[in-house]
Amino acid sequence: MTPHIALLVNPASGRRRAAVTAVRLKEALREAGARVFVYSGDSAADSRRLARLAVADRPDALVAVGGDGLVHQALQAVVGSGVPMAVIPAGTGNDIHRAFSSRRLSPRRAAEAILAGRVRSVDCVRLRLADGTRRHYLSVLACGFDARVNERVNAFRFGIGRAGYLMGLLAELRAFTPIDFEITVDGRRIAEPGMLVAVGNTSAYGGGMHVCPAAVPDDGLIDVVFARQAPLGRFLRLFPRVFNGSHTSLDEVVVERGRTVTISGAAGAAYADGERVGAPPLECEVVPKSVELVELDA
Repeated sequence: MTPHIALLVNPASGRRRAAVTAVRLKEALREAGARVFVYSGDSAADSRRLARLAVADRPDALVAVGGDGLVHQALQAVVGSGVPMAVIPAGTGNDIHRAFSSRRLSPRRAAEAILAGRVRSVDCVRLRLADGTRRHYLSVLACGFDARVNERVNAFRFGIGRAGYLMGLLAELRAFTPIDFEITVDGRRIAEPGMLVAVGNTSAYGGGMHVCPAAVPDDGLIDVVFARQAPLGRFLRLFPRVFNGSHTSLDEVVVERGRTVTISGAAGAAYADGERVGAPPLECEVVPKSVELVELDA
């Protein structure tokens, strides 16, 4: 039977690198004998709608060509569906791709891996928002200081990469005050002022920041990292340790692991898979082995 592959692409992702990558991958898949249907969304909501439309046709794989934001939209369609998802990195951060693959493949090699059909069952996290809305994420939910930096960076008129993140970080440092968090992890309670909380199914976000360095995406658990209140000067000196994951050894950092996590506190908007999802109260619950991911390194 001829393989049926759905390509979901954000053509603007990675300064339009995703559009080029999708075209080359489409050609490689068709040369290998697959039927390929391309779904190109012009917004997050449109990409999510198209992903659900594609999955309804029961393809052999839904291939997300873009960054973490596009993978997040594709995830909403594939969770529990049995339709495998492949992640082809063409965005800015690409943390989800790096969590599950050690290398980038050429279009031809990627097409071969997709058509080989080897998959891995992984967990995702079901997120319930304050208004009762439910959605899923695959990597990390961030709430507090780092999410507020994201808010500032996203408000900049022009995207300026890491320099923009540094500008947002410095601006937030001048305005930030610790947040009175209340966090429960499988009923265990943390209630104290803090700087941020992250709930991770995988280890990294923000283009390589290993905020939950011990997170394993198929163990049926989610990792919680909470940064206690600290003087801003010390916090600024310690924050870079998140890039190698060494921050979890600090006295200011609490690490927990569980199946269900709730977060309350006036923290502002949280981000999951790099996408803005809304403010606390939030509930995160692991959904074991609910996503089939195509093995690209096999």
